[in-house]
Amino acid sequence: MPRILLAEDDEIMRITVQDRLEKNSWHVDAVQNGQDAVEKLEQHNYHLVISDIRMPGIDGRQLLEMVRRSAPFTDIIIMTAYGSVEDAINSMKKGAADYILKPFNIDDLVIRATRILDMQNIKARCSSLEENCREMHSEMIGNSPAIKSVHNCIMQVAPTDSTVLIQGESGTGKELAAASIHMNSARADKPFVRINCAAIPEGLIESELFGHEKGAFTGAHARKPGKFELADGGTLLLDEIGELPLPLQAKLLRILQESIYERVGGTCTIQIDIRLLCATAKDLEKAVSEGTFRQDLYYRLNVIPLVMPPLRDRKEDIPVLTNHFLHEFSIKRGIAMEINEEAMQYLTAYNFPGNIRELKNIIERACVLAPEAVIKTSDLPPDLSLSTPDKISGNASYLLADAVARTERDLVIKALARSAGKRTEAAALLGISRKNLWEKMKQHDIS
Repeated sequence: MPRILLAEDDEIMRITVQDRLEKNSWHVDAVQNGQDAVEKLEQHNYHLVISDIRMPGIDGRQLLEMVRRSAPFTDIIIMTAYGSVEDAINSMKKGAADYILKPFNIDDLVIRATRILDMQNIKARCSSLEENCREMHSEMIGNSPAIKSVHNCIMQVAPTDSTVLIQGESGTGKELAAASIHMNSARADKPFVRINCAAIPEGLIESELFGHEKGAFTGAHARKPGKFELADGGTLLLDEIGELPLPLQAKLLRILQESIYERVGGTCTIQIDIRLLCATAKDLEKAVSEGTFRQDLYYRLNVIPLVMPPLRDRKEDIPVLTNHFLHEFSIKRGIAMEINEEAMQYLTAYNFPGNIRELKNIIERACVLAPEAVIKTSDLPPDLSLSTPDKISGNASYLLADAVARTERDLVIKALARSAGKRTEAAALLGISRKNLWEKMKQHDIS
């Protein structure tokens, strides 16, 4: 709900304007002078400030300067008498969004306020789109064999129109892989539309996917195109495809086979040309055996499987990813952030059940809360310390054994990575026999 601050010293005018604004379902705080307005601004965030230009104490011009300094995303409308038009124009030059002459029609004020609030929504949507565009053009970061394998697969499948099923744990970058496939395809200059099947209520997802005709159901006041229609000529990503209801799975199968469908409540057949990508953190084979996912649809989607590796299987990429996120958040904060060697060791020792998304959140938190420009172990979440031997209390021999086991496992993984999984070469790098290597892989649960 939009929140508006009204500053007007005339009581009748203040009450009249407040009542009219509140009829638009806006939350309105009304004050009688500039000082009270400043106090309100310190306590709350406002979308819009409507202020008389002349008030006792702090007037509208001073209030404008304070708003511009302390709340740059808050807009302000100046109310002024005819004789103060020049002051109002000067206020516009200093950042006021609009001004209105007294006496005025309150409906005129409502129209101006509505236009400003709508523009704020548009700006917010544009910022969201820009963020999505940055994500789309981001490249997968890392030099590990696991991520190189993913990148090679993407380069092979991108030029085709084959359906790709992207699987992997939450936070491994499935959407980023889908965006990379689109950007390296012949459809790169066409729409890339994404929809999360798990985030939309079951009663609405059919309309979101296929659109609806006017009067198709209560609230359908106009025809609305669906995601398939919006993606025509381009690429459509169905994220969390495993959550798609069974009745819609049958309709999706028909679209994949015939490239035609009808809107909800419609009879007109729509022909589409899209490249379909699907992503899921769910085990679809298990879902098929349980009867919650159609077997024929699974085989139709699983033309080219692409598995995103969890971060614990590509730990050599953690320093690269960490520095990437540090650079990103340094720009946002305006401070060049770094991380010391001990803190980096803590990160590389951690298994990251939330994968890359968890790492990004940890770095963002550290960048915000760290008192200095260098992130130390004390700036990291406490649960990371549980993965490091230095923080384990108890027997010293246990600490040594734990450290040796951890080092041994890391060395085995690095040797296997350097030899591209060839065990004979990895054993030679480690100076042990192939049988000994196999035993250590089994001991440390290395696949």
